[in-house]
Amino acid sequence: MTLFQSILLGIIQGLTEFLPISSSAHLVITPYLLGWNIPDQAGFIFDVLVQLGTLLAVIAYFWRDLTSIIKSFVLGIWRKQPFAEPQARLGWLLILATIPAVLAGMIFKDMVEQAFSSPITTAIFLIVTAALLVVAEYFGRRVRRLEQLTWLDALFVGLFQALSLFPGISRSGSTITAGLLRGFDRRSAARFSFLISVPVMIGAGGLAILDLFRIPGFAAQIPTLIAGFIAALIVGYLSIRWLLSYLTRHSFYGFALYCLIAALITIVIAVFRGG
Repeated sequence: MTLFQSILLGIIQGLTEFLPISSSAHLVITPYLLGWNIPDQAGFIFDVLVQLGTLLAVIAYFWRDLTSIIKSFVLGIWRKQPFAEPQARLGWLLILATIPAVLAGMIFKDMVEQAFSSPITTAIFLIVTAALLVVAEYFGRRVRRLEQLTWLDALFVGLFQALSLFPGISRSGSTITAGLLRGFDRRSAARFSFLISVPVMIGAGGLAILDLFRIPGFAAQIPTLIAGFIAALIVGYLSIRWLLSYLTRHSFYGFALYCLIAALITIVIAVFRGG
């Protein structure tokens, strides 16, 4: 992987991780459309590093929220009143919302890995993301706030997060869709979506880092790939800030249209190239 490829894909990861247009789809489709033959080993290392970059971005943006949740969570257990404080209760709901994705990752691991090798499959899932966003906008009531989150809401959002294991189904898009279908306003749905990304990304990143140390020549690739990490971190932070502001006044229809167009372009090119 070259320095230019690393920076460009890092920017794309930072933009698409939090916008509801699927970062996994773009990391599959972009090299395919540009004709880049990135070795699987280098691609794996890069994916791990840029995902850690976007993890740090969401932690940095929600630092006060996360520290408050962790503090209240621990004190609640210590005082034997785990659900007394709203922030402690939110911490438990974040754990509940994470469980479906963890279980799905264990059950469908091989199927998910196969999907990452197919641009057409990824494009089809991107169309699914577009459909989810349209359904959410059309049927969502958008009257509830994050403070009104229940156990059923968290589990429902968590089930939608499990769908995003497949490339093309946006994690933020699917979880925000679930929040809107449960009646939350766009900003509240987006905030919860970003917060539940933290435990999932920490778990996935931790497991992937263990695999990195087993790859021969891993250290030699770091100087180039670190540029992608920094790009994903900076752009990811700015993306969160922009999206939360955008959602106070706009719908998701524009993102749905983008996903549909990107998917159709990918499918047409794949057909002409013979797959």
